Amino acid sequence: MQLEITKKIKEEAQRLGFFSCGVSKAGFLEEEAAHLEQWLKEGKHGKMAYLENHFDKRLNPTLLVEGAKSIISVLHNYFPEPHFKQPEGSPKISVYAWGIDYHIILKQKLLALAEYIQNTLFSDFQYRIFVDSAPVMDKVWARKSGLGWIGKHTNLISPKAGSYYFIGEIICNLDLSYDYPIRDFCGTCTRCIDACPTEALLPYQIDAKKCISYLTIELKTQTPLGFEEQSEGWAYGCDICQEVCPWNRFSRPHTGQEFKPLDFILQYSMEDWLNTEPTAFKKLTKTSAMSRIKWGKMQENLMFSQKKKLDSPKEKSSEE
Repeated sequence: MQLEITKKIKEEAQRLGFFSCGVSKAGFLEEEAAHLEQWLKEGKHGKMAYLENHFDKRLNPTLLVEGAKSIISVLHNYFPEPHFKQPEGSPKISVYAWGIDYHIILKQKLLALAEYIQNTLFSDFQYRIFVDSAPVMDKVWARKSGLGWIGKHTNLISPKAGSYYFIGEIICNLDLSYDYPIRDFCGTCTRCIDACPTEALLPYQIDAKKCISYLTIELKTQTPLGFEEQSEGWAYGCDICQEVCPWNRFSRPHTGQEFKPLDFILQYSMEDWLNTEPTAFKKLTKTSAMSRIKWGKMQENLMFSQKKKLDSPKEKSSEE
């Protein structure tokens, strides 16, 4: 019975557009507890103080959802079609933010999956939906659900199609047939670590204080001196560690319309961005994940992304 219900849930998840779906048993994350505690103790979370909150709940989903027995994890592909490109010389924006805010899309689809379960499989279905919105270690649960392994760049990697995925989960009171973690296939590869311009990565650990994504999105204060020349042109997020990962050679463009790039992503030049007024910026990014930052932060990021270019000595004229 559990196996049949689990199979139907996975089939419905696929019908709704999720790339893959796996299930793990809810419980305390004992191994992760020590790692998280040490990471926080070393201050590698930077100024993301919220990561210090709800420590017990972050490690035990049964404290988030009373009677929780299972975590249903899903992956949704957001890898773009190759012909979609930002204008040459424009500030780089992480691919995950090119389309409609993933929180909106995934929550809608997870709600549809939950309603399917409640209406057709288990009427007493008690659940909560999470999409990067609560103290849930989503990558850990996706790994435990057999959807991939956590690579040296700390992103989840699917052996079928790389790491360009959003993760969501339903924590619920339903007993299901559980999946098992797969092995780590990173091997001796260190391309992500070697390519990181700010040296934010150690094997399987990130120092957020040095991460370009953190500096351009999470950090609300001024970017520390010394990082400007290492930005590699990124103004919102960073994809370098994913771009160099050999497993992303298996990435395939998503086929749905949900994460099709918004017009301004493919049209705005650096000059357009610099000339955007606060009200216009808010309107542009209203439905995008970029709404997480305000106009002032974006303006600082633009300067941050161009610092190396602006400071570089001009090429000598051929007449000199």
